[in-house]
Amino acid sequence: MSNFENLKLKNQLCFALYAATNAITRTYRNRLNHIGLTYPQYLVMMVLWEADGLTVKNLAEQLHLDSATITPLLKRLEVMGFVHRRRNTKDERVVNIFLSDKGREIEAAVAAVQTVVACQTGLPEDEFVELRSTLHQLVETINNNDGA
Repeated sequence: MSNFENLKLKNQLCFALYAATNAITRTYRNRLNHIGLTYPQYLVMMVLWEADGLTVKNLAEQLHLDSATITPLLKRLEVMGFVHRRRNTKDERVVNIFLSDKGREIEAAVAAVQTVVACQTGLPEDEFVELRSTLHQLVETINNNDGA
């Protein structure tokens, strides 16, 4: 039995975030499956719906991932017909990612999924927005202090 209060599972921020992430991701996974997307693919598509034609590097930065992690996701999305990759004409080393017509067509269905998942949190809109804002700030603070 631990003598340290800070080592109790119920007192861990990391565990609360981990459990919440698992619950939300599972809820998305169940609904996105009907559209043909995995949760990580959904995240990629959201970024592209916001700004089509991004480079792989830009996409990875926005998702807080490295290029090696995102490349297999992009390849699968391309095979599924949701995106296409095109080498940059000014710099052959750079690859831009573009939505296909099929990728644009599923946006409304995915937006409906997001609305259902947001409703399932049971949070009033102001608390939902505040929690999201706090979590974004947490990520920014930790990333800025990482390695300090």
